[in-house]
Amino acid sequence: MNVILLEPLNNLGELGEEVVVKPGFARNFLIPQGKAVQATEANRAVFEQRRTELEAAANEKLSEAQGRAQKLEEYVLTIVVKTGEEGRLYGSVGTQDIATALTEAGYEVARSEVRMPEGVIRVAGDYDISLQFHSEVTVDIKVSVVPE
Repeated sequence: MNVILLEPLNNLGELGEEVVVKPGFARNFLIPQGKAVQATEANRAVFEQRRTELEAAANEKLSEAQGRAQKLEEYVLTIVVKTGEEGRLYGSVGTQDIATALTEAGYEVARSEVRMPEGVIRVAGDYDISLQFHSEVTVDIKVSVVPE
């Protein structure tokens, strides 16, 4: 199914690109979320009329994401958890825990923006975690998991 992207998406394309995706992905995610429209002649004409408006909105989202990322550069998040022998955690520290801790520290971060390439944290120590605020804006922070 051909769709026209209304915003830049990771691994898919940029604003205004016409891309081929599976019909279920388009029907169930892209179109209902307002991220794309079906590529018909009528929709192409409407998109061209709205292009400047959509580009301005995309640039605004990008600058807002860059501002959020700039505030978090060089930030070290410390999470205190209960540990057992040899620094092993009772449970784990995941994306929700990091997002909640950052929000409590005064930084508005959603769980979906936290990227943990090595999976959840199960041992006390220092870790590098990525926060992706926009498809083009990613910032790395240090997370220090310390025993209680």
